[in-house]
Amino acid sequence: MLIDFILHIDSHLQTLISQYGIWVYAILFLIVFCETGLVVVPFLPGDSLLFAAGTFAALQSIQMLPLVVLLIIAAILGDAVNYAVGHYLGPKALTGRYRLLKPAYLQKTQAFYDRYGGKTLIIARFVPIVRTFAPFLAGVGSMPYRKFSLYNISGGVLWVISMTGCGYLFGNIPFIRDNFSAVVLGIIGVSLLPAIIEVGRSYWQNRRSI
Repeated sequence: MLIDFILHIDSHLQTLISQYGIWVYAILFLIVFCETGLVVVPFLPGDSLLFAAGTFAALQSIQMLPLVVLLIIAAILGDAVNYAVGHYLGPKALTGRYRLLKPAYLQKTQAFYDRYGGKTLIIARFVPIVRTFAPFLAGVGSMPYRKFSLYNISGGVLWVISMTGCGYLFGNIPFIRDNFSAVVLGIIGVSLLPAIIEVGRSYWQNRRSI
């Protein structure tokens, strides 16, 4: 069901718009907030959802300005909540006692922090899975909230504007519209590429140190 929703997000979003009208803004807000704010649901659509939403904004099915403003707020609030949860749980969150916190996801995100430091919070906005775990680990690692907020706001604004903007500008090109599922897979693949590279780099570095 979730895979079908992601691959055919354009048709599902069109159905939501026709059925719920103005309430679709609240639905999109909730999805983005949960994907960025709840560490247990990193699999929710992010990049593809923003791209599709921008596409429908270009068709004037929804309005671009309120869409962008609400989704920026959702992205920033989501990361802030995630940070707070990580800060509350502290280092014990990394001990493996919480089954819903998959060690593999934490390791992928840690690889980003090891390489990019605080900028991970901005880069991670464009990387599925890592996007959800980056603010959580920032809270666990006790990154000062003022520093976190700067990266959080910058990343949230850049992510939402760039992805919805791409959808607005390119989503209704006939080739893209007719092959939307393939485009979604391409977006996911490109987004995951940095994480794959970092995990591979960390793996080979560990192998060499043995």
